[in-house]
Amino acid sequence: MSALREKVADFLFEEAARADAHDYAGWLELWAEECLYWIPCNDDDIDPETHISIVYETRVGLQDRVRRLGGGYAHSQLPPHRLSRVIGNIRVSEIEEGLVEARSTFNLTAFRRDRFEIFAGRMVHRLRPEGDDFRIVRKIVYLVNNDGYMSNMTFLM
Repeated sequence: MSALREKVADFLFEEAARADAHDYAGWLELWAEECLYWIPCNDDDIDPETHISIVYETRVGLQDRVRRLGGGYAHSQLPPHRLSRVIGNIRVSEIEEGLVEARSTFNLTAFRRDRFEIFAGRMVHRLRPEGDDFRIVRKIVYLVNNDGYMSNMTFLM
């Protein structure tokens, strides 16, 4: 495994661990100031400016989401989901302007009130090196079932 791929994989694993642990402030620290978080709805290849998305947020939206989740305002998360995700098939490439792109797959198991839910899909992270680490500039999550029924997803994908 190349040094860059290993470093990126460790970063993705850290992001997943913070999300699974409901470490909202820690998760937000991983994001660049000028960031975009997008989860398309109904199709993978849509224009998020003209179509509905499951999530389409900049830094301000992420800060609001983290405030709601961490401040007791997400009543639909009382009690919170217990989460466990596995990330795999990580492919890394260096792209323009010193950015790194990571493509991966994931499976996320969520459990709450005696009910299991499984989410699966692909992720594309656009990362900017910052010191010995990275910051997320853009993250797109392509859910396998983005055109099907979805229950409450008030947790970090």
